[in-house]
Amino acid sequence: MKQTILIPSIEKLPEAAKSFIEMMGDATVFAFYGAMGAGKTTFISALCEALGINDVVNSPTFSIVNEYRSDTTGELVYHFDFYRIRKIDEVYDMGYEDYFYSGALCLIEWPELIEDLLPEDAVRVSITEQEDGTRLITMGE
Repeated sequence: MKQTILIPSIEKLPEAAKSFIEMMGDATVFAFYGAMGAGKTTFISALCEALGINDVVNSPTFSIVNEYRSDTTGELVYHFDFYRIRKIDEVYDMGYEDYFYSGALCLIEWPELIEDLLPEDAVRVSITEQEDGTRLITMGE
């Protein structure tokens, strides 16, 4: 079932993140699709903050994966950025399965570069910038 959240402004990000969390259900792997500059990292940062992560959340462009732990629940969160992946072997070498099938929350940027490796139950999330500058998040395409 497709669900959407409209983010009218950056000030509304915390509310949007809370709404997203309510819609997550039992899923643990979320693949975030969107053009460069659509707001994937910004939204994931707001999501992590809403989950009780007090670390600075930024895109793991060079490290591929950042690990966070919620200060409120102790839950592990893995944040991936596959933008710089050149060969699928790099993903195998990092042991992606250990992360994706760990039961921990996995938030993935640029999943289209590793599409064949995504778990079957990964939730696809698209973030699109609208003409008026708002962002539309669509979960479960």
